[in-house]
Parts: sequence; structure tokens; C-alpha cells
Amino acid sequence: MNVSSRTKLIKRGAIWGFIVLELIFFSVAGQFLSLSETRFMDLDNMLLLLKQSAPIGIIALGMTVIMINGNIDLSVGAIFALCAIVMLDSQTWPIFAGLGEAAIIPFAWGLALLTGMALGAINGLIVWKTGVDAFIVTLGAMLGYRGLVFMYNGEQPTFLLNWTLVDMIETSVFGLEVPAIVFIAMTFMIWFIMTRTVHGRNAYAVGDNREAAVNAGIRVGPHMLMNFVLIGFLTALSSIVFYSASGSVNPNDGELYELWAITAVVLGGTKLTGGSGSVINTLGGVIAIQLLRKGLGHIGADTETVNLVIGLILIAVLFLDRQLNIKGKGELRT
Repeated sequence: MNVSSRTKLIKRGAIWGFIVLELIFFSVAGQFLSLSETRFMDLDNMLLLLKQSAPIGIIALGMTVIMINGNIDLSVGAIFALCAIVMLDSQTWPIFAGLGEAAIIPFAWGLALLTGMALGAINGLIVWKTGVDAFIVTLGAMLGYRGLVFMYNGEQPTFLLNWTLVDMIETSVFGLEVPAIVFIAMTFMIWFIMTRTVHGRNAYAVGDNREAAVNAGIRVGPHMLMNFVLIGFLTALSSIVFYSASGSVNPNDGELYELWAITAVVLGGTKLTGGSGSVINTLGGVIAIQLLRKGLGHIGADTETVNLVIGLILIAVLFLDRQLNIKGKGELRT
């Protein structure tokens, strides 16, 4: 096995090895430090963990595509909240007054998805047509879209509980509730797009070397636009699976979601500079973060400790990735 193959194998397996270590550590530590009588690796506990991972996880899938493409999207938290408001509030619009609880659901979901895709398209068009870096564009969009969230209902929470909707979202199949099922389904859908389609191969090519991609005939602008629409769609879908059951959106909801999504993607091995990444490893990154949050809570750690530990682990991962790249390049020269 050559140096490059060995380095890739280590990177691909690292996140799953880390997950195994987490499970072992929290299972053992939980026996001595946890105040709960429930075992950490209890099946119901793991199924709940997957459900809780879904909101950030679905967004992280879109963020993986965007980052492989050499861009980033900081507006997803605001889009998440705005799509949720549209989904809940649209069910009270006079135009839908004659519809029952069940009949109005497709319209509410459709409007939320269209909102997410439209906001993603705005981001993509600005990046494409102006040439301004996506970091700057989506930073401005984050502030602008969050302003729309606060303006929509005068800084008040949006509340509407559709019990038919709640029953649909809380339906379970083999112990998995709808949010977890959607998360798993979207993971494999995005994996298929990135590994089995021309669009996916082009995403890697554009992220690795944009100029070379242009010379190869790839229409980089429209390609990036499609990926921003995709992350808008996934962000809206995330808000649907979360708020269909909760039925209440606060103006500050979704804050820092962009950072959690980026953290999960980076932990999964996707490069910040683009051109390299794995959707399946992003799934591992999401699970690893949720295991840390749940595991540290299981042994009595507070929120501040959880965030500190995750931050330190992220720094360590980026440092190790850099060292592996430096070592690999050095060995290839000799």
C-alpha cells in the first residue's frame, strides 16, 4: 500500500474509530459517573440519538456538498428558522381556510421547501454573478435572512400545532421515527449524487481547481448555483422534520446551526479548501458530535464543558489532518 492510499484509509476510518472509542468510554464511565440507571448504549437511547442528530445532520449533508465545491454557507441557521415560520404560518393563511389539517400539510411543506430553495438560489446567484467569495455573501445573507425572521412576526414566536402533522412525524418504523428515516434517506441520496453522477464528480473538480474545471468545460457558475439550491432545499427539509412536531419557532432558532454543521463536516474529513470530502464520513461526524453531547451529559457534564471538548477535538482533528498531509507530501518527495 503506497503512502497516498494509506493516508486516505486513515482519514476515512478515523471518524468511525473515534465513534467506537466514544461508545466504549461513555459506556464504561457511565457505570461510575452517571446518575441514570439507563445504560448509555441502550437501543432506545441510540435510536433517540439518531433522531436528535437529524436537524443538524440534514443541513450538514448540504454543507458537505458546498464545501467539497470550494464554498461555504453561513446563512443556513437563518434559512432554517425562516422556512419553519413559513411552514407554520402558511397553515393560517386565508387562501387555505377551507382545507382541513391533513389537506393543508403538502402546501405548507411545499412552501417551506420553495422558500429554502429560493434563498439558496439568491446566495448562489450572487456568488456566481459577482464573483464575491461565498463566505462574505452568505455572512451578509445570514444577517439579512435573520432580519426577515425577526420582521415576520414582530420578534414574537410563531406557533401552530397541527396534530395530524405531529402524528405523521412521530410515526416510527422499526423504532426509527420519521426525522431519523429522512436523515438516513438523504444521506444515501446525497452519497449517490456525489459518487455516481457527473454533477458529483464536477463538484470535486471545481473544488479542487476551479480554473482547471473551467478549462475542462464545466459551467462552474450554474454548477455552484445548483449546489446552493440543494443546501437550501435540505435546510428547509431539516426545519420541516423538526418543527412539524414542535409547532413553535422562536426568532433566534437555528443560531449557530451553521457552525455545528461545519464542525460535523470537518470532523468527517472534508477539507475547508474544497476538492475532498465524504458524505458518509459527514454522517459519522454528526453522530460523533451527538454522542459527545449526549455522552458528556450522561456523565454529568454541563453545556459549557461539552462545547469546550468539541472545540478542542475539532482543533486537534484539523492539526492532525495538516500533519498527515505534510508527512504524505514529504514521503512522496523522497
